[in-house]
Amino acid sequence: MTATAIPAVHRVAAKGRGAHRSITAAVRAAADGDEIRIAPGDYVEVLVLDRAVSLLPEEGPDLAVRLLAADPGRPVLDVTAPGVRVDGIALTGQNPALPAVLVAAGGLELDGCDISGGRVEAGGDASLTLRACRVSGAALAGVHANTTGRTELTDTLVEDIDGTGVVLGSATRADVLGLTVRDVTGSGVRVRGRAAAVLRDCRITAPGRSGLLTEDEASVAALDCRLEETGVEGVRVLGSSRRSEGNPERPENADGGVVLADCQVLRTGADGVAVSGTGDVLLLNTRIRGGSGPGVSADDDSTAVLVDCQVDRPHGSCLVARGNARLSAEGTSVHGSRANGLLAGDRSQVSLASSNVTDCGFSAVHACDDSRLTLTSCRIGSTPEHGVRATDRAELTVEGVRISDCGLSGLQLDASAAARVRGLSVLRGRTGISAESTGTVVLEECDVTEAERAGITCGTGTSAVLRDCRISGTGTAGLVIGERATPSVEDCTVRDATGSGLVLGPSAEPRVRAVTVSRTGKNSLFVGEKARGTFEECVFAGAGNDGKGFPAVHMSAGSAPVLRGCLVRDTEEDVAAEKGARPVFDDCVSRNVTHPALPTGRTEALASAEGGSAAAATQARETEAPSEDTLEDLLAELDGLAGLDRVKNDVSSLVKLMQTVRRREEMGLAAPPLSRHLVFTGNPGTGKTTVARLYGRILAAVGLLNRGHLVEADRSALVGEYVGHTGPKTTRVFEQARGGVLFIDEAYTLTQYAGTNDFGQEAIATLLKLMEDYRDDVVVIVAGYPREMEVFVRSNPGLASRFNRTLIFEDYGSAELVTIVEHQAAQHQYELTPPAREALTAHFDTLPRERGFGNGRAARQLFQAMTERQAYRVAELSDVSESDLKTLTPQDLP
Repeated sequence: MTATAIPAVHRVAAKGRGAHRSITAAVRAAADGDEIRIAPGDYVEVLVLDRAVSLLPEEGPDLAVRLLAADPGRPVLDVTAPGVRVDGIALTGQNPALPAVLVAAGGLELDGCDISGGRVEAGGDASLTLRACRVSGAALAGVHANTTGRTELTDTLVEDIDGTGVVLGSATRADVLGLTVRDVTGSGVRVRGRAAAVLRDCRITAPGRSGLLTEDEASVAALDCRLEETGVEGVRVLGSSRRSEGNPERPENADGGVVLADCQVLRTGADGVAVSGTGDVLLLNTRIRGGSGPGVSADDDSTAVLVDCQVDRPHGSCLVARGNARLSAEGTSVHGSRANGLLAGDRSQVSLASSNVTDCGFSAVHACDDSRLTLTSCRIGSTPEHGVRATDRAELTVEGVRISDCGLSGLQLDASAAARVRGLSVLRGRTGISAESTGTVVLEECDVTEAERAGITCGTGTSAVLRDCRISGTGTAGLVIGERATPSVEDCTVRDATGSGLVLGPSAEPRVRAVTVSRTGKNSLFVGEKARGTFEECVFAGAGNDGKGFPAVHMSAGSAPVLRGCLVRDTEEDVAAEKGARPVFDDCVSRNVTHPALPTGRTEALASAEGGSAAAATQARETEAPSEDTLEDLLAELDGLAGLDRVKNDVSSLVKLMQTVRRREEMGLAAPPLSRHLVFTGNPGTGKTTVARLYGRILAAVGLLNRGHLVEADRSALVGEYVGHTGPKTTRVFEQARGGVLFIDEAYTLTQYAGTNDFGQEAIATLLKLMEDYRDDVVVIVAGYPREMEVFVRSNPGLASRFNRTLIFEDYGSAELVTIVEHQAAQHQYELTPPAREALTAHFDTLPRERGFGNGRAARQLFQAMTERQAYRVAELSDVSESDLKTLTPQDLP
């Protein structure tokens, strides 16, 4: 058994017995593992450490031993062996542009050392460790670890460098803790090659260039770091830096690349964080404040992801994306920019979710060029310009966003920008929504309140689609439709406008259906010169409440609008027409009007519908199909519906069949015998109307229908009350559906009534003839309960030959009904707790799936009941948080 050798101690002193006169001599006498104790003093040497020794001061305060380079062309310390350690010694080189300490091979640990007059450099596969050291007075770099070995920097100060503070290159794996870099003319920390670095609790102050610069394929994770007063960017990401699995010490949910967590980037000379090339950066809980450029900028093909970050008061925009960059932010606060809060340009793709953008000098959010921007559940406002602006060819998607207190429009759409907006709320500001773009614009479930001027404007020559939008308390008009504009407006309300509710500019031609305009200071509807358009099932109530006697509907010279099934009520005068106006009134009526021009009598059915759609009981309902639909989008929308797996498969099969038919026709081949008409059977609330609407749009996308719109009708819309009334009535509904889908709900009611005064069979005969005469223009879908629909189809040979394909809509399962409730909750900014989901599932499990079960309708009604119960519950609380207002619990389940 061999005894372990005890390390020897070698002394170095200028005089005295038993001591070496130079450190070099002591090293020559030492073996691996030995210690060299050095007396205080200055030692002028070029020291080569080719064995694993430790250099330590013998006595006195730290740094009482100073090692000075004897040759200006060589380092003061040259390490070629592993396991070398130097403690508490001052190392001074003679040439700042060269290494003062060089680790060409092996490994070196510096503990409590002061290195000046040159950099610390490691190369090859050497390892380098600095603990509590100071590096100063170097050029090019303070520390340069261009190695494949490990690099550790702990509690180290790098200052007064004419170049970069710390360079990490090659493929080193670097762990940097408590590093301070200040007064460097270049970047604070530069990571390049395939290096991977983790920076924790670091502080980089006043670098001449970037605080943190990454290049090539480097990956960086920075936690609890502070970058301030940088000469240019706080963080600069270049080259092909990508988040990968190369960094085993990455923070949770980060997979390499450039990752900053719990960091501060303050008062930079340019961008706070700049990403370019194919760089990739993830910012977690990071604060970026001040700076003369943008807070975070992403260019070229780079990617930037922000989670729970703050970007405050940069001189430039807070967030910028250009080139083909991808930038996303979640839970992030953007505040106080002197320019835009968010700027998306070129072909960038940007998404902002659950974030705030406030107090900006320019428009809070600006999308231009060919950028694509998605905003979800954000709060935007307090800007002298627009809250959100999309221009050029930008594509904007908005879901559940609130915009307030803007000097111009809350939402501005111009040039040829495209926008799909759902659940937008705009409060105050000059104009609520200004849709001046000639691109595709769809606004759904939007609220505009207290705008100084108009609530929503549709600019000259535009064709926006508005569905279920609400406008209230505007300073001038509610909804303004500009010159030659052709928008589609459906199920919208305008209330309490100081001026007119709905204003048409010259030659405008909108399609307006089921719109309610109430309590306006001037006209409910003002139709400009030569304007046309159709207005169906609209209610105009309480016009001229400023006491100046404005008529509810004003027709300018040369105008020729068509009003069908409209109701005018609670005003002095219903209609006033200038000379040369040629309006058409079809089945319109006035109620409680002092000076009526329209008939004042009405059927009982209309009177019962007064509170909403004035002619809902006798008129067919039309839903316009957006012209921008693509087949892929429509099939994806179909696939996104809850449940209905069997129906989805059937429709997909029909689509393939229709595509084949279309291709044969395009090639001049005869089309095979094919009936496009369908029977839908199932309980209420199973999505029959929704699928019918999608089916028409799909056929239009395939090219088999011109428009693809949906016209909903029932017995009352088709069957008249006296001889000679039914045929024209059915024909009018069919003509309305040409180019689209005619959906007849509860179609069996056309044959269920017997007697000489029933005209249901006449409606069927008229319908069959029209289906034959215009077989390529209309698709008819009849719907109802399974057994009754089977009897209906078999009641007439013409029906049986035309309706030979049935789609069965099965009742929703409990999980699908819970999904519908969750979707309703997300739409209205509520959240279900996990116990609430479990309680919902149990509730739906107990409901019998009998005839007449409400399915999706029952789920929506249950959600409404839960919100009402939650409102009562929250009202009892003394201290109400936002979470209380949003959360639905099992207590809220009836």
